[in-house]
This record gives sequence, C-alpha cells and structure tokens, in this order.
Amino acid sequence: MKPNTQQLSDLTIQVRRDILRMVHAVNSGHPGGSLGCTEFLVTLYQNIMDRKEGFDMNGIGEDLFFLSNGHISPVFYSVLARSGYFPVSELATFRLLDSRLQGHPTTHEGLPGVRIASGSLGQGLSVALGAAQAKKLNGDNHIVYTLHGDGELQEGQNWEAIMYASAKKVDNIIATIDLNGKQIDGTTDEVLPMGSIRAKFEAFDWDVLEIKEGNSIDAILAGLTDAKSRTEKGKPVCILLHTEMGNGVDFMMHTHAWHGKAPNNDQLANALAQNISTLADY
Repeated sequence: MKPNTQQLSDLTIQVRRDILRMVHAVNSGHPGGSLGCTEFLVTLYQNIMDRKEGFDMNGIGEDLFFLSNGHISPVFYSVLARSGYFPVSELATFRLLDSRLQGHPTTHEGLPGVRIASGSLGQGLSVALGAAQAKKLNGDNHIVYTLHGDGELQEGQNWEAIMYASAKKVDNIIATIDLNGKQIDGTTDEVLPMGSIRAKFEAFDWDVLEIKEGNSIDAILAGLTDAKSRTEKGKPVCILLHTEMGNGVDFMMHTHAWHGKAPNNDQLANALAQNISTLADY
C-alpha cells in the first residue's frame, strides 16, 4: 500500500533531519535546495513512481528518475536509502573518502538508484530523453522523471534538449523545474534573469503545469497525478514547482545563503528542534 499524507509528512521530516545531519557531519554540502525539494522527492518515490524491487541500470518495466542538479545529493541519498535502495546507515558516510555517497552523485561507485553522474549542471534532461526514447523503442510504457534547478536552466544544453524533446514528440517524460528563485551567488534574477520560464517551455511546445505550493505534499500529489495524465499525448510535460529554499528550517529560508553552507553545532540543534521526527535517525 502507498503511504498516506501523514506518513509522507513524517518521512519528509526525517529526510530533513538526514540532510541536516549529513551536511553538518562533514561541514560540506548543499542543504538549501535539498530541503526545498524534500516534499517533492519523498512524494515522487513513495507514492507516484512505479518502481521494482532492487535496482538495475536498464530500468525496464519501471519508471525512472534522473537528478540533473546533482548538488542536492543529500536529499537524493536520503530518499533513496529510505526507499530501500541501500542501507540507511550508509548515510553516515556522506562525502567521506571512499564513500559511495559523494558530494555529487556518480555511477562508478555502483550506488543503487543513481543512474547518471550529475556533478556538471545542465546535462540531466539530455540523458533522460535518451532513456525515454529507449523505452519507446522497447515498447515500455513507463515514465521518465527528471528534476532541475531554475538556475541550472542558464546552461545552454538544456535548451537544445528542450527543443529536441518536443520536435521528436518525446511524450513519456515529465521534467520538473525547482523554482525557488535562488542560486549560489544570489537570486536568479540578479545572476541572469530568465523572464517567464513557463512562456519559454510553451514556446518550445511543451505541455506546462505549475505546482504553486511546491512544499505541500497534497499539492505535489495532485500536480504529479495531473502531469502523469498528460503523458502519451504527443508533447513532453514540464512541471514548474514553486518551492522555498531551506524549507522547514526558519533561518535557512528566504535567502540564498544556505545554498552550499553547512550549519554549525548550535544551528544544527536549532534546525533539528524544528523537525522533531517519530522515525529513527541513522
């Protein structure tokens, strides 16, 4: 049975705790975007995606997910572990030497759940489109999901892929853009204004929907269900997910300062006190 909204909320809090503790332990990592996407990834893996037991790179007969903005690896690793891909205890090795949980996900460590190396931004959609077209060729009617940062869209390769997807009618892909309006050096408008991202995707002939409350599990469930219903209609599907960077930790929200900064001991204690979980820490 799929978890209900309360169970998803409980797991979201636990994933937040994982993110904070992982980044604090090594004084390194990207908590801001990770916290902002926690509700989305928990809901996607626990409720929406059609997943098989175990893991293989071919991914035949199941939905696939590709993380393009790989610096938010803390949330990705936590959700993978708590979805059964590898032991939760391995989260304690985050960013350590010889760990499979490096700062940006890679494939050569053989970490279950990781399908591409995503240290360099802007490449995830290109890879995902290849996987989506492979599913078409194999008669596999499952969906390929991707996640991208809004600042990441400043990379030009994205737009080649966005153009290709609609031109080739790759309609078994759902690309989600994390619209938090922030990146490492400031707001996206300060660094490089991109105008209306919705208008741009629509100009490239994508089917676009928005999740205005991107940190609400109910809104995410409704939005992802809507997106799924739009696949196989001749157009690729884009979700604009409006989130708050650092969500769930008051002093990390409404600023880009925590894009890539670890909390100190007192800040960690404060953040964890805001996220009391009934589940077990690793």
